[in-house]
Amino acid sequence: MTEPADAAARRAVAPVICYPTDTLPVPEMGLYAVARATARKLDEVIVPARDAASIEVPAGSFLRIESVEGPQVGDLNLFNLHDLSERFYSGKTRALHGTHVTTGDRLWSNFPTLRPMATVTADSLGWYGIDAFGGSVHDVIGTRCDPYTGNLLSGTQYHYCCHSNLTRALADARGLTLSEAEAHVHDVLNVFMCTGFTRDTGQYFMKASPVRPGDHIEFFAEIDLLAVQSACPGGDCSSEHSSDTAACYPLKMEVWTPDPAALEGWEPPAVNGYDRSHGR
Repeated sequence: MTEPADAAARRAVAPVICYPTDTLPVPEMGLYAVARATARKLDEVIVPARDAASIEVPAGSFLRIESVEGPQVGDLNLFNLHDLSERFYSGKTRALHGTHVTTGDRLWSNFPTLRPMATVTADSLGWYGIDAFGGSVHDVIGTRCDPYTGNLLSGTQYHYCCHSNLTRALADARGLTLSEAEAHVHDVLNVFMCTGFTRDTGQYFMKASPVRPGDHIEFFAEIDLLAVQSACPGGDCSSEHSSDTAACYPLKMEVWTPDPAALEGWEPPAVNGYDRSHGR
């Protein structure tokens, strides 16, 4: 392959941000902070190691995900509590906020609703930033460990990967068959996972998560949510992410509900205003 004479000039073209976010509605972080200070715990669920669990989060409440025993990452799916067809859209969240999310970023729903489902209001790992390898925490680039890729790469039949865990938990939460539930399982927010892309080959990498017991991330529920989370069988994902040998620990999900007066004037976001005529 012959490099063209102007190769350096082509590579030197400055990048342009695809989706400038200057015109996005700004989350009311001050209001959320005041509301959180009045909140009382409504519910709590422990997500067992190498398994998944679900919890319902009313609009205007806070979802807290916490490391409780040891370094552990979690794969999170979010759904509209009343309509499973509206679910978290990791690709658009990534396009708007970047490869990893932290305080002030929002988790967006899929088409045609495309609206904020949740806003990150607290992140005890926000200090991590981007490390020398290009790694950061809470990614929206990994899909979830799954039995299909495992079978493709190594011929295994492994059932306790995050995709299967989420499928079982959603089936249990909504009384669905496994095949019905699997159709709704989607690309995740990798909570606490430390990931990036290699500089030379552009490959997705993971490294030991910096999470420790007590670390947490919190979200303000912009709409009524069903949260389904898997405690990844890779533990802290320092070596592999579908494993019966990695040290794995449970995660805790809590729902905190504020005094309604603290959210006076707040309303859930409307669905996207596009008229869906698609040019016809």
